[in-house]
Amino acid sequence: MLMTSLSVLISVPSWLALLPLMQLLFVQFDDREDAGSWLHMLVLVYALSWAFSLGSVAGQTGQLNIDASPQNARKIPDKMFGIFFEEINHAGAGGLWAELVSNRGFEAGGPNTPSNIDPWLIIGNESSIIVGTDRTSYFERNPVALRMEVLCDSKGTNVCPSGGVGIYNPGYWGMNVERRKVYKVALHIRSLDAVSLTVSLASSNGLQKMASHTITGSKKQFAKWTKIEFHLKSNQNNANSRLQLTTSKSGVIWLDQVSVMPLDTYMGHGFRKDLASMLANLKPQFLKFPGGNYAMGNYLRNAFRWSETVGPWEERPGHFNDAWGYWTDDGLGFFEFLQLAEDLGALPVWVVNDGASQNEEVSTTTIASLVKDIVDGIEFARGGPESTWGSVRAAMGHPQPFNLNYVSIGNQECWMLYYRGNYQKFYSAIKAAYPDINVISSCDKSTISPSNPADLYDVHVYTSSSDMFSRTSMFDNTPRSGPKAIISEYAVTGNDAGKGTLVAALAEAAFLVGLERNSDVVEMASCAPLFVNDNDRRWSPDAIVFNSWQSYGCPNYWMLHFFKDSSGATLHPSNIQISGYNQLAASAITWQSSKDKSTYLKIKVVNFGNKAVNLSISVSGLNVGIKSSGSKKTVLTSSGPLDENSFQQPEKVAPLSSPMDNANQQMDVSLGAYSLTSFDLLLEQSKHSSS
Repeated sequence: MLMTSLSVLISVPSWLALLPLMQLLFVQFDDREDAGSWLHMLVLVYALSWAFSLGSVAGQTGQLNIDASPQNARKIPDKMFGIFFEEINHAGAGGLWAELVSNRGFEAGGPNTPSNIDPWLIIGNESSIIVGTDRTSYFERNPVALRMEVLCDSKGTNVCPSGGVGIYNPGYWGMNVERRKVYKVALHIRSLDAVSLTVSLASSNGLQKMASHTITGSKKQFAKWTKIEFHLKSNQNNANSRLQLTTSKSGVIWLDQVSVMPLDTYMGHGFRKDLASMLANLKPQFLKFPGGNYAMGNYLRNAFRWSETVGPWEERPGHFNDAWGYWTDDGLGFFEFLQLAEDLGALPVWVVNDGASQNEEVSTTTIASLVKDIVDGIEFARGGPESTWGSVRAAMGHPQPFNLNYVSIGNQECWMLYYRGNYQKFYSAIKAAYPDINVISSCDKSTISPSNPADLYDVHVYTSSSDMFSRTSMFDNTPRSGPKAIISEYAVTGNDAGKGTLVAALAEAAFLVGLERNSDVVEMASCAPLFVNDNDRRWSPDAIVFNSWQSYGCPNYWMLHFFKDSSGATLHPSNIQISGYNQLAASAITWQSSKDKSTYLKIKVVNFGNKAVNLSISVSGLNVGIKSSGSKKTVLTSSGPLDENSFQQPEKVAPLSSPMDNANQQMDVSLGAYSLTSFDLLLEQSKHSSS
């Protein structure tokens, strides 16, 4: 049995190499019957074989040469690496947008009433309360309101149950309410009678209240729609809370546009702080929004319409996100995306609907109104505060124009019948009004010509990990003239992608290394999708996973940190020499820290294979030396290539940094199997900069 186990553990080449030694040992023990001696012999053979096996892996050696001379260097575009946001997986509604109430305007059930009010539910039974919807809202574009007829009272023959009756909203799989945090509540009320309505943040069963406020008023005060606003301060933590609106007073009361927002949001602009901070930590240079299929819709009636997502939040009609199967109140609208880009220090890249959905297409002869709508949208972003649409932006609190310089026409619809004709209409109208705007085509580079111009062309890459790794050379042979590419969506998919595995992140890292090397023909790149609410996985993998109160980065999120200093950095030529092992990809850049202005030579190496590698690195052409201290090594790896992060182990696969004691222009380093390693070598200050 022992021999069988050992034979599994020891590789065939190791056994063959050790045959002479084994024959010698068998002769030595041939005349002995000592079982202990046999056991010692087998253990010795196994140990020698194991050592031999390790030696063969450790013996994998290679050479990385880097030419750091200024004359052969090239600048990487300033906006090389950014992020792409799509409203998928409840990324915005119930995610990045911090609104806690789901279906706050009761519009999700459609315009015909009575309608479904999901996820709102009733507190009480039919003998005490009747709840429905009607079309009596104060807001013209949001006609539906909730009608609550209370049949019980605080006294008399039909006494309300303790705590009253009413409705509650669980938010998006539970509201996260935190102790000592303040929440802004807003709602609109109309009533035929005097009002006594208690608004509470309570536990999921309603028995425990974290905060409450009672709204009271006369019949006259609420005869017309009245907006009520106040703050609630929670006295405890509860990650699975709900909003309750209850009363013990009989009568009819209408409710509409009910909102609960935490006051503590990212930059004070309504973005969930932990999620937006994770984006900021990537130092994105651009933000592409609002999505791909989300921008198109399965049908045009459900496409993202920018003009219906701006202005006061109560007046936004919301729409059904039919591409990904859920309602959005559009609190996260066109204005908020522009604001988010500004808050992140990123350039906005707007994906516009080009008159196509997944199932429909507007012909070129009738596209003019949609073209004008997009030009109006650019005016909203860039127009002066006195312009028609710029004044709407100014009224929302942003009189200064946003820095919108990129517009992407459609979402990979080049194959559709009318795309090219429609594209030319959009291109001409945008350039006529805003000649500096960069227009991005959904067609590939081969279709672009003086008669079909484009500033950039959009590329999407979704493939297996092995194919993604091979695409490190995807742009090596691309013609160096003409418009550059924006790789606005890329991701490893398939069996080994899981919910975000190490091997998927390494494949994407190798792809990005290739984009760095080809940054003379690639202008921008971003992964997709960005977010997933763990309660609504429509797509895997994703970079950031969250629920109502937790979040973590997947391995590919941490991988992106290795590239956050690349935008605007200086790229140096590099080449790898290794025999019989084609699983490495490498790049080298110099970059300057914004904190202390120190300059580093960053060398990144992806080892996509299952063997450790001893790598000799040789740097030539540096016009300054490498400091003896201040350099560091950072490694992204794990015990297995399919390892993932989780709420239980949020940093199972995360970068680990350590100081380097052998930083030099000539150095030997070790690369673990399935790893991404960066060496940040602190450079001495040049004489020019010191003077």
